[in-house]
Amino acid sequence: MSIKLTIGVPAVAALLIAAAGGQVAGSLPLIGSLISSAQAQGTDWQKVDEALGRKPAVSGDVRRYGFPRSDLNVTLDGVTIKPSLALGGWIAFKPAHGGAMAMGDLVLLETEVAPVVAKLTEGGFEITAIHNHLLRANPATFYVHVLGHGDPEKLASAVHDGLAASKTPLTAAPAAPPPAVDLDTAQLDQIIGVKGQNNGGVYAFAVPRRDPVNEDGMEMAPVGPMGVAQAINFQPTGGGKAAITGDFVLTSNEVNPVIKALLENGIEVTAVHSHMLDEQPRLFFLHFWANNDAQKLAKGLRVALDKTASTKS
Repeated sequence: MSIKLTIGVPAVAALLIAAAGGQVAGSLPLIGSLISSAQAQGTDWQKVDEALGRKPAVSGDVRRYGFPRSDLNVTLDGVTIKPSLALGGWIAFKPAHGGAMAMGDLVLLETEVAPVVAKLTEGGFEITAIHNHLLRANPATFYVHVLGHGDPEKLASAVHDGLAASKTPLTAAPAAPPPAVDLDTAQLDQIIGVKGQNNGGVYAFAVPRRDPVNEDGMEMAPVGPMGVAQAINFQPTGGGKAAITGDFVLTSNEVNPVIKALLENGIEVTAVHSHMLDEQPRLFFLHFWANNDAQKLAKGLRVALDKTASTKS
């Protein structure tokens, strides 16, 4: 005769605390990691993939699904914007509270905002921000930030139904090698201070802040996939020039020093706003734009980064 013993996550946590001699505070990081692992293992992620129509990029316990607006032809100041420069919608799933936290940033046309927001709200998502990232883009694009908690499969279905109210491609394009980036990327790495990567023909940097960011009692990590790294993107425009955009992740006291640094270096500030509702510390996201000599712009961005509590390798 065999007996199957099932111990729930709360019971496991209690046993771990007891094993630690009741030292709850010192045990929390380990317990949190084990709980997240248990939650992730209990989810049929293939069904989530199927509901979203694509495979994710996996980093640690985070699964990030990209929804690039490859259907759009958006131009700004004569530059045709690649999806990975400023049109890359996404949803990231992180195990949390017995299910998952799903958060992301969806790229929509003006006429798509209302129907998508209605569907997502109906599906249990919170809307945490709606705003522009760019100025003068044609057609204009808007960015809807969302947050959901619960069963990952239901959350994925809600995302699918929401995006179905737009013309966002619901079937992922076949994977292909990214086009070459016609820039001195080694020099850009040195100036920015972290290693970039070729993301669909755009040279992309994710610069973490030194201090952790928490939302709903959970650390937003890894920071890049969860959308709380400072994002800097370079799209080559010929002759060593690049169009740049992205967002700085800032505390309130950093906002205006960064604005001043960007303006003094010929970089336009296009938006300042929040992306989340309950994050700690309170953060503001500053978006920017320029099209000029790539190394000159990188040096200006580095001056701005130096006004923030960011890492530098």
